[in-house]
Amino acid sequence: MTLRIVARPSPNFNDRPGPVDMLVMHYTGMPDAEGAMRVLTDPDRQPRVSAHYTLDEDGTVYAHVPEAKRAWHAGVSWWRGRDDVNSRSIGIEIVNPGHEWGYRPFPPAQVEALLALSKAILARHQIPPAHVVGHSDVAPGRKTDPGELFPWQLLAGHGIGLWPRPGLAAVPKDEATIAAALRRIGYGVPPEVDKPLAVVLTEFQRHFRPGRLDGLADLETRQALAGLLAALDAGGIAAHFI
Repeated sequence: MTLRIVARPSPNFNDRPGPVDMLVMHYTGMPDAEGAMRVLTDPDRQPRVSAHYTLDEDGTVYAHVPEAKRAWHAGVSWWRGRDDVNSRSIGIEIVNPGHEWGYRPFPPAQVEALLALSKAILARHQIPPAHVVGHSDVAPGRKTDPGELFPWQLLAGHGIGLWPRPGLAAVPKDEATIAAALRRIGYGVPPEVDKPLAVVLTEFQRHFRPGRLDGLADLETRQALAGLLAALDAGGIAAHFI
């Protein structure tokens, strides 16, 4: 599809210290798109925030910050052994009221545009599938977006992110094994992050097993962990990362 891109510049950015290797999905979490974009482009708000793009429900893309610059969308965050996700990522704000204002499914026109926008971003940067994440993945316990209704499996089917391989034996249930699996996928776990392991596991569930959000390592959650590790080994990112 041909994307409709409208310039809506934000002054809230700075220089990047290095290359882009992540794509982070958000929802706006506000009652309407206009209110969200006012916040993302406001130079006087404290703290100042921004994203590279906002994607409206009708599929319109609003461009705020050039991809070469560091937008301020992830906040305190962690992924694959590194903090400061803003410095290495592109952020897309997807218009949705979110859990506070009436969370709802993402409409087809919006999803279609997200597929096109994400594919274009991935084509411009060396972003491995394991580095396409949600805000809740990099900031568990602090953020829940883009939420359990987000079509992660559909995106993975188009090469945007990973999805667990089915039919594998579950990883063992002990806490050390669960923590090691989450760490290898990319999540920060104690003591790297100041959040209980159950909180981190809940955000894994929100992304990869959204039918259950309780932070408990039940059979299906542990099967999803095993399936995602297998997807990782199959080409999500270098298998030697621990």
